Parts: sequence; C-alpha cells; structure tokens
Amino acid sequence: MRIREAVMGDERGIARVHVDSWRTTYKGIVSDSVLQNLSYEQRAENWRRGIGKSAIYVAEDESGRIVGFATGGRERTGNYDADGELYAIYLLNEVQGQGIGKKLTQVITQKLKEQGFKSMLVWVLERNSSKTFYESLGGLAIDESMIDIGGEEFKEIAYYWEDIETIGG
Repeated sequence: MRIREAVMGDERGIARVHVDSWRTTYKGIVSDSVLQNLSYEQRAENWRRGIGKSAIYVAEDESGRIVGFATGGRERTGNYDADGELYAIYLLNEVQGQGIGKKLTQVITQKLKEQGFKSMLVWVLERNSSKTFYESLGGLAIDESMIDIGGEEFKEIAYYWEDIETIGG
C-alpha cells in the first residue's frame, strides 16, 4: 500500500472511490435514489478542480489502483476551537479495516501541522458505523448538526481533537 499526494490524472480514481464508498457505506441510510444518481463524471470534475488547491492524498494498492483518499484543510465554519478539519476520508469497502484509514488520517494530520494547525475536527453522519474509527483515534464528540442529503435531513456529529499531535496514539 502506498500513500501519496494526489496529482492531476487521479480525479477518476478518487471519484470511483468516492461514489463506490458512498454506495456501500450509506446503503440503508441514504435513499437508494440518491446513491444510484451519484455520478463518477461529476465527482471526477469536482476532484479535478480540487487537486493542487487543497491537501488531497490517495492510497494505492500494489497495482497502482486508488483504493482510498483523504482531504483536509482549514476548519470551514469558524464556529469551533478547531483550526483544522478532515474534510473527507473514503476507502473502498474491500480495503477497510486494514489500517489504511489511519495512515491517510495521519498524512492529513501531518500536512495540517506543517500548515500551522494545532487542532482538528471531522463531521460524520450519526448513522455511519465508521464513526467508531474516529473515536478509536481519540476524537471527542463535541457537537451535532443537521445536513440535507437528497431532500432528507440527517444528523452529523463533529469529532474534535484539541491537539492533533495526539491523533491515533
């Protein structure tokens, strides 16, 4: 497994992971119509615009196929003590539970530290079973918010690390 910074040309692989992981992670949570309407092309275009502008890292398997990604930067709302934010982290279902998520989180954390950030938060759907991943890395639930996905309201939980030096150990 190799973790590296995303470059132009990675957008299709990132989009595939994004769409496929949504379809497995949020099945039974988000409506089937929302999941079916996710577009590889639209996600690839979104990721193409982001590569080089924010911290985006990918995980590749031995064949060079992108199997996961993470992205982060400045906390977006300004409403929390956290100065950094893990915006997204997604892995294909078949590689979950192998430590890749932890490695991606550590790479984003390192990038945030290099940019001068000291703390971090991440928003996670309450019904997402992977929220225990953030708890295992020491994240503390500090707030809740509602988010609209496909015209339906879902509760999100904000997990917070006061000192990103402590993430994962």
